[in-house]
Amino acid sequence: MNAATLVLRFDAGTLLLDGAGAEARVPEAFRWDARVLRWRAPAWEYRRVVRELIKEKTAYEDHARAYHRFDFPTKFLVEPRPYQQEAIEEWKRAQHCGVVVLPTGAGKSLVAQMAIEQVKRSTLVVVPTLDLMNQWYDLLLSCFDAEVGLIGGGYFEVGALTVSTYASAFRFMERMGNRFGLVIFDECHHLPSNIFRHAAEMCIAPFRLGLTATPERADGEDTLLERLVGPFVFRRETHELAGEYLADYTVVRLRVDLSDEERAAYEREREVFRGFLKSKGIGLGSLRGWQMFVAASARSQEGRRAMLAYRESKRIALGTDSKLRVLGELLQRHRREKVLVFTAENEMVYRISRRFLVPAITHETGVKERRQWLEAFNKGEVLALVTSKVLNEGVNIPDASVAVVLSGSGSTREHVQRLGRILRKFPGKEAILYEVVTQDTTEEHISRRRGAGEQFRGQTRQPEEPSLI
Repeated sequence: MNAATLVLRFDAGTLLLDGAGAEARVPEAFRWDARVLRWRAPAWEYRRVVRELIKEKTAYEDHARAYHRFDFPTKFLVEPRPYQQEAIEEWKRAQHCGVVVLPTGAGKSLVAQMAIEQVKRSTLVVVPTLDLMNQWYDLLLSCFDAEVGLIGGGYFEVGALTVSTYASAFRFMERMGNRFGLVIFDECHHLPSNIFRHAAEMCIAPFRLGLTATPERADGEDTLLERLVGPFVFRRETHELAGEYLADYTVVRLRVDLSDEERAAYEREREVFRGFLKSKGIGLGSLRGWQMFVAASARSQEGRRAMLAYRESKRIALGTDSKLRVLGELLQRHRREKVLVFTAENEMVYRISRRFLVPAITHETGVKERRQWLEAFNKGEVLALVTSKVLNEGVNIPDASVAVVLSGSGSTREHVQRLGRILRKFPGKEAILYEVVTQDTTEEHISRRRGAGEQFRGQTRQPEEPSLI
């Protein structure tokens, strides 16, 4: 490398190196940028770049780093559980970079708190929703005697500790990506998306922690987490912590039948759908097959009819009246407990809400109304809520004990998230998740897919009779 002192700078989500010509030996991450006649590297390579400069004993000035070292005084000390201590030790052993996988309710936030205490650097916590942003803001204020900032929901305040949504982190990282020494990605399975991954790439933070209960992604992009955050350093599943640290739980699969009228309509629509697939030589054994069907369905009236047939048969299977009868029995059985009801479609949410006079929460529910219903639920003023997907993650419901899944996707992650809503431990609690499945329909295949996770093996039982009463 050149004998002259090099200057490292942060520039719009990248690193620039001043003082080195086009022929100079520079750290491996840099590429010559002919537009500005300087070497440029991705911001996330900052740690490796600095290490190479130090290793080569190259004189340099670091003008890239704008984060600070802090001694964050904690307002109260919480004794970590053994697995939380083990998780932070493994993260430390991996040079303060990596992903920790713990089930919902197992205390991932305490692991984050210990990471902040250990690293003592300006910290950014990135979360997927505004609800979670507000929860983290309150948590950090209660834990640390430090300035806490918010980025998202109309705020742009950078503090010693800062909380941001993924969307806002992506939007603003090119101008603030050098202001944090530690970045914590909560629910980090969101990070590898085509958009959000840039929030990690445009940040120089040398210390990184990912937290999630469900890292696997349907598109396989979870493999990117090692590059964006670090290796998987610690993992515990729900069944490993149930009993001692999480509530004991049981998964009960209830099978219902279509009525004769529903069965005739279901088979009629499925025949149209299957006939179209056969005529086009399309198999649905893979994501590619589904993509071929979607493309073919848009090219002709016959294809559009096949898509309508698919949707109608699915609607019949997921929304059969038999499910509502079973739900009524479950609500009666657990009338003194807090019950969460999950469905796949908003239409079914509102149908249940009207029939059983249960508050509904969907993406259409306003922020204030959602908060009011959740507060009423937590206080016991309301004992049941029905929702589609918005309560799958990022909502604190500490003592819900019953979940009813009337319908959902084939995603194991979604199923684990719904189970996690009822697992926070309190004395005497035994959680139960009911999965209501329509027999002899495509929903049985969906149920098998989502129930393939370790959390459900050996935990699922099936009553002899579909009816509970």
